[in-house]
Amino acid sequence: MLGTGLRVLFCGINPGLLSAATGHHFARPGNRFWPVLHRSGFTARQLEPAQQWELPSHGVGITNVVARPSAKASDLSSGELRAGGERLVATVERYAPRWLAVAGIGAYRTAFGERTARVGPQQRRIGATGVWVLPNPSGLNASWSLEDLVAAYGRLAAVALGYRLDDSG
Repeated sequence: MLGTGLRVLFCGINPGLLSAATGHHFARPGNRFWPVLHRSGFTARQLEPAQQWELPSHGVGITNVVARPSAKASDLSSGELRAGGERLVATVERYAPRWLAVAGIGAYRTAFGERTARVGPQQRRIGATGVWVLPNPSGLNASWSLEDLVAAYGRLAAVALGYRLDDSG
């Protein structure tokens, strides 16, 4: 789901097996991306994975660092992530979103060679595009609660969309 004029291009690590089978990003039922996207203010209502085509109307797009599907992101090699980072830079240069938001700190560190990166805005820019690292919304990422994910994504929404949500989400 790419296009020009995007405020934020969200970038997952790679498609899971269900996402690959359906062709829909973050398709696994336990993935919290779609509820977090809505509750943090990026979409007016919670979209389902099959409704990903609506994202550009909200000023956002979606892609992956690596195109190869796998059962777990940890199945990817460092070389695949680095090559994916190079492809991602080319994609960002082509479409020029205001922000690139990579959902997965470990994948970002490897893909971009930024071993000390933390969640939040990065010093790195790709042309005029700012880079923001977000926690992975996978249900397997138990160290981040739904509320914590909403807060992290909400910080990006405040900057990218120009407003701040109240605590009720």
